[in-house]
Amino acid sequence: MGHQRHYLELPPDQDLPVEGRWPDGYVLRCERLPDSGLCRMLYLDVGRDYHWVDRAEWSDHQWYTHLLHPRRRFFVLWALTEPAGYFELKRDDDAGDEVEIAYFGLRSAFVGRGLGKRLLACAVREARALGGRRVWLHTNTRDHPHALANYRARGFRVFKTEEI
Repeated sequence: MGHQRHYLELPPDQDLPVEGRWPDGYVLRCERLPDSGLCRMLYLDVGRDYHWVDRAEWSDHQWYTHLLHPRRRFFVLWALTEPAGYFELKRDDDAGDEVEIAYFGLRSAFVGRGLGKRLLACAVREARALGGRRVWLHTNTRDHPHALANYRARGFRVFKTEEI
């Protein structure tokens, strides 16, 4: 069976409500000087079950260079001192009003606790703060089985689908 990649966008006039507060002990933080080891661990841990492989062999220097690019932001959801999940934003170099939610996810121990929808709403809020009139992301049939339905339920619309 082939796999598909779906590209989705949130209409420019739509945001996702950030309801309430994080549960006690949780905090979302923009990592201004991201630790390459932390970023690598989150990428590998979150993506392990979803076949994320494009950055698996990156060196610390590649991670560091990538994450310090001025058009990227890396946010970590902390559960006390343990990272629970993250998202990475990328503002388009050519179209300054577009921001991609390039990576997004929770570590498996934190899935099913209602954190994902709040994390997604925060990702959209931060993308808008970066000037993202157009906020978009992609998912594929190897990602979490509910990913596409979750994004659609939150108002994202598919604008392109391709076979991979």
